[in-house]
Amino acid sequence: MDSEISARDENELRETARKFDQEHIFRFWNELDDAARARLSQQVGDIDFPFMHGLIERWVRNEPPPETFDAITPIPVIPPADPARPDARAAFDAGEAALRAGRVGIVIVAGGQGTRLGFDGPKGAYPIGPVTRKTIFEYHAERIRAVNRRYACALPLYLMVSDTNEAATRAFFREHAWFGLNERDVLFFRQRMVPCVDTAGRFLLDAPDHVAANPNGHGGCIPALVDNGCTKDARARGVDTLYYFQVDNWAVNMADPYFIGYHVLGGGEMSSKVHRKEALREGVGVHCICDGEYRVIEYSELDLYPQLLETDDHGAIVHYAGNPAMHILDVGFVERIAGAYDRFPWHRAFKKIPFLDDAGDLSKPDAPNGYKFETFIFDALRYITHAPIALEIRRAGEYTPIKDFDGVNSVRRAWREQNAYWAGWIEAAGCPVPRDERGDVSIAVEISPLFALTRDEFIAKSDGRAWPTHQDLAIDPRGEVIAPRAP
Repeated sequence: MDSEISARDENELRETARKFDQEHIFRFWNELDDAARARLSQQVGDIDFPFMHGLIERWVRNEPPPETFDAITPIPVIPPADPARPDARAAFDAGEAALRAGRVGIVIVAGGQGTRLGFDGPKGAYPIGPVTRKTIFEYHAERIRAVNRRYACALPLYLMVSDTNEAATRAFFREHAWFGLNERDVLFFRQRMVPCVDTAGRFLLDAPDHVAANPNGHGGCIPALVDNGCTKDARARGVDTLYYFQVDNWAVNMADPYFIGYHVLGGGEMSSKVHRKEALREGVGVHCICDGEYRVIEYSELDLYPQLLETDDHGAIVHYAGNPAMHILDVGFVERIAGAYDRFPWHRAFKKIPFLDDAGDLSKPDAPNGYKFETFIFDALRYITHAPIALEIRRAGEYTPIKDFDGVNSVRRAWREQNAYWAGWIEAAGCPVPRDERGDVSIAVEISPLFALTRDEFIAKSDGRAWPTHQDLAIDPRGEVIAPRAP
């Protein structure tokens, strides 16, 4: 970097930071070499200081009152797909037609790391297969390939990454030969980053040449799809329907024709899948209508709206429509609301954020010390102009999020549910599966989506075959049994 340009840029950046009381981020400037100064200058130059100042004033230096509503009512929900119902049959046919016509693309939000799983790498690279230790990315890729084969289409995959994992994610796909996908059909796009702040609203540094920052949330996919040319690419391919989900749900029903069909037939802008909550305080958002506007109320805010915790005379949850973070977005809708992204509601989280102290040493706090800001994809629902389209799903084979290694939404639960789900397929094909005294499957079971995408396909391909269920069982794309892993 030319020293004269560097000095000029430094003065301009310092002045901007000073104007918004953030000049302290340059306190190690004199200790940095040219490369480090360039990195810091690049990052600071990308910060929207006026916007961040507004967030800090609203969410840190002041405490905005919670929203209030005169009426909160349940959303209308389409019952789980049943091919015996005429509406479901019509939706399935419309969904299959959209797939065959090449109208569908896949959007996977994959900007997170596997830290909470005890894994050093992108969360999608986590080895989730109970027998093969196949990664989450590979499961999703196999499902895409299976859908492509079934409908003679080429689903483009738009994979949202962040600054923290883009390089590792790209390298992981290269190392695995794109998991059998065509390289030109896998498009990485990066979401924006947002500075982290302390309790006084001051930006935190996590290195002398770097402001601590976090991805702007899964809502950040809205502007990122446009900023990175993904919607333009989709239009060039004839894609107008984007099937959205988050990477940590290994079980997602990829490109579900029923869901696509209900969306297409209903003229949807943004449609959602919902599931019945397991408990009143289950850690999922709740779909509802607030004063006539479609909202998802986060589980952390339920106490602000007691009506969301009501049960009927039979003890059933009234507002049961939990949010599994699966949506379909119309490309035109994404382009339209990307222009309104700065008006999206922002959410803050009080977190433990590593930071440099005054001596320049990295401190890792034991308690929350600062705020991260993010947006949520479901807040885009308030911008739809049509009646809500929400399809209820059953969790098995659709929704098993992986947030932690152990616990409710965890790796261990995913393994149990994978075993139970695929064991059901094997038993339906006529092969008993060993179970313990509680009825739980006592072997690990894994079936490649490339061998069978659905239970019916598995039964047809099994054709009376005696699968070896006396041991852990994994079935590969060719229908061959993979030897159990070594203990």
